[in-house]
Amino acid sequence: MKIRDVMSKDVQVARPEDTLQNVAGRMAAGDFGFIPVADGDRLIGALTDRDIVVRGMASGAGPEARVLDVLSRDALVVRADDDLKVALDLMSSRQIRRLPVVDKDGRLVGVVSLGDLSTRVKERYAGEALEEISRPQG
Repeated sequence: MKIRDVMSKDVQVARPEDTLQNVAGRMAAGDFGFIPVADGDRLIGALTDRDIVVRGMASGAGPEARVLDVLSRDALVVRADDDLKVALDLMSSRQIRRLPVVDKDGRLVGVVSLGDLSTRVKERYAGEALEEISRPQG
């Protein structure tokens, strides 16, 4: 099974010029804590609710600060044509719950989350990934 078979395709996207307040409001309204950041259809990073608070607010950025100022530029990605095991292994090894999905040309085409995997693949594999993701780092 490929990542494209389980990923979410209808994904909210933030733009680099969006304000933190705007994106935080969208996150609150949609009840999500992760959003890919794209310039056109090119992924340039990702933003989490934790990025807004820890990297943004803790450093003195106000609600009018731009997403570009606090986004994580080194967002890990998977390709839509990768096997599911690639996403599961990456999520487990890096203890992350969501990954942007890009096509062969590097364009953002979706997001795959642990929730996507747990509802669409064998429970054993998703359970193992959740256990690894949740393991305390030491």
